[in-house]
Amino acid sequence: MLTSLLIANRGEIACRVIRTARRLGIRTVAVYSDADAQALHVRQADEAVHIGASPARESYLVGERIIAAAKQTGAEAIHPGYGFLSENADFAQAVIDAGLIWVGPQPASIRAMGLKDAAKARMIAAGVPVTPGYLGEDQSPARLQAEADAIGYPVLIKAVAGGGGKGMRRVESAAEFQDALLSCKREAASSFGDDRVLLEKYILSPRHIEVQVFGDSHGQVVHLFERDCSLQRRHQKVIEEAPAPGMDEATREAVCGAAVRAAQAVDYEGAGTIEFIADASDGLRADRIWFMEMNTRLQVEHPVTEEITGQDLVEWQLRVASGEPLPKRQEELRIDGWAMEARLYAEDPTTGFLPSIGLLEHFRLPDAARIETGVVQGGEVSPFYDPMIAKIVVHGSSRADAIGSLLTACESVEVAPVRTNAAFLASCLKSQDFKAGKVTTGFIGAHIEELTRPLRSDAAVLAALSWRLEEFMDAEYKSNADVWAANPRALFGFRLNRAPEPARLSFTRDGEPHVASAMLETQGSDWQWLLAVDGRTHFAVPDDLPATHGPMAGEPFEGPIRVFSKGGSEQFVFGARRSAAGTGAAADGAILSPMPGRVIAVEVAAGDSVAKGQKLVTLEAMKMEHSLVAPFDGTVAELNAQAGGQVSEGKLLVRVERSE
Repeated sequence: MLTSLLIANRGEIACRVIRTARRLGIRTVAVYSDADAQALHVRQADEAVHIGASPARESYLVGERIIAAAKQTGAEAIHPGYGFLSENADFAQAVIDAGLIWVGPQPASIRAMGLKDAAKARMIAAGVPVTPGYLGEDQSPARLQAEADAIGYPVLIKAVAGGGGKGMRRVESAAEFQDALLSCKREAASSFGDDRVLLEKYILSPRHIEVQVFGDSHGQVVHLFERDCSLQRRHQKVIEEAPAPGMDEATREAVCGAAVRAAQAVDYEGAGTIEFIADASDGLRADRIWFMEMNTRLQVEHPVTEEITGQDLVEWQLRVASGEPLPKRQEELRIDGWAMEARLYAEDPTTGFLPSIGLLEHFRLPDAARIETGVVQGGEVSPFYDPMIAKIVVHGSSRADAIGSLLTACESVEVAPVRTNAAFLASCLKSQDFKAGKVTTGFIGAHIEELTRPLRSDAAVLAALSWRLEEFMDAEYKSNADVWAANPRALFGFRLNRAPEPARLSFTRDGEPHVASAMLETQGSDWQWLLAVDGRTHFAVPDDLPATHGPMAGEPFEGPIRVFSKGGSEQFVFGARRSAAGTGAAADGAILSPMPGRVIAVEVAAGDSVAKGQKLVTLEAMKMEHSLVAPFDGTVAELNAQAGGQVSEGKLLVRVERSE
């Protein structure tokens, strides 16, 4: 067994490899960029080496620095994780040439499966079914057009060296083909330095089925059954599961057998995944499932295979790299129950899945699920790397059981102020088509509006108001304890022998202005709040409200409040509190930063009179300008912005007091 290991990666996969290595008694070495100096994987490893600036091309993609770090620390082997250099045959060879152990397949195997056209030719020779298409050397536009016409539309144009959804175009008709071909070739040349393409028949009801394979240096290859990764957005997987719904034993035997033959065709060692595309228009049938490509590394979704087989695939990798035979024979492996994994991203589905970056001031993930993450509360989501911040993994006795567990887990996610896709994941899991196992790779695209629709409830408003009112009561009690002891109603606008006067609170809900009034109703020694929001609905505050994250001790009283519900969150910001007892609560006109950004212009000064719609502040975020305007006629009572300054989402920039 290996004694020391450098992990040439970051984030959750680096933490995942460290966990298994530590259990096996292997000393671990992390590498890190400037942005990751305080990252979790750096703290968990036995030793860490700085390898460059924050951009990946200046750190995690510089193979020479990684090998030098291994030499410097006396690491015996290098584990590439996934992404970055994990499928780079030249890097794998450089590791071996440096006298180190490469935890992965032989460079020749990586090269054999790296180019899609050559890989498909090998698969045909090995008797593995491939999608009908064109793999020829003639790349002239006329020949490609003719082949597409012969295959029949729709067809898929794919970059020979492509991956990750890049260099791929769906073409619906012959008239569209040439424009799509030129676009695909440009993207392929830019992304991979190779503009060659292949053509495939586009499957109208496609499901993504993949098989986990493992080989060793003794000539053995086994499979660890299939996964279904059909729930995708723009060719990126969202929720994965194992086994595949609707897969009978005969079809499983045929598909997994084909995967083993594919691995054997390239003398495969280590962890790999054979990806297939299935035409599910008539269920899963062996004669309608075709080879698509091979990933010559450990997959992001490997935990679902671990959950149904009880095997640690990272341990398998380390044992195979040490020269040991595979830990299990094929007949010793079996499927137990059902597993699912959801990828939690720092992104906002309501804004087209724009990345959400910044500090994780509040980060709480469900205890009842297996969590794979590389971040902690107080950490930062940087703009330099993939925005996946965690994987949520569950195991159940049945598919319905796994869906229920994963839904509960996703709805329990609490992250702020960074936004996540947890509510979107929950919406996917609640879909009747997903529950029935009828999802194809086009499902999310076809249902994107309903899956990303913001979920708003009265309960979120009540939770925020309750938090605010509790702060108000606590502050007023401390400064007016004698009055409170005699008559608590007096602190909130109530006067003896007069009609009650409700306290008034102005707030924004995700940037939208609202007004609420609060009254304290008493019956003997009991009391409760009665609330009116925007003058419409009155509530008595219930006990079972959503989880709330508000200003911490010592923070400003009027700080933002984040309410979590069903995996989503909403931000509430209340105006400044008036200090006199019995005079009500907040002032109007809180203008908040809608996202992290840079102030590029401030158009007003404190004390200025402004008209409704007048521009106050201009922000630059995501390379776009956003103008913030006055919500009504009034006076600038507070100004917390200056040109050139950086602001976080929800920061109070301007407060406008309404004109009488």
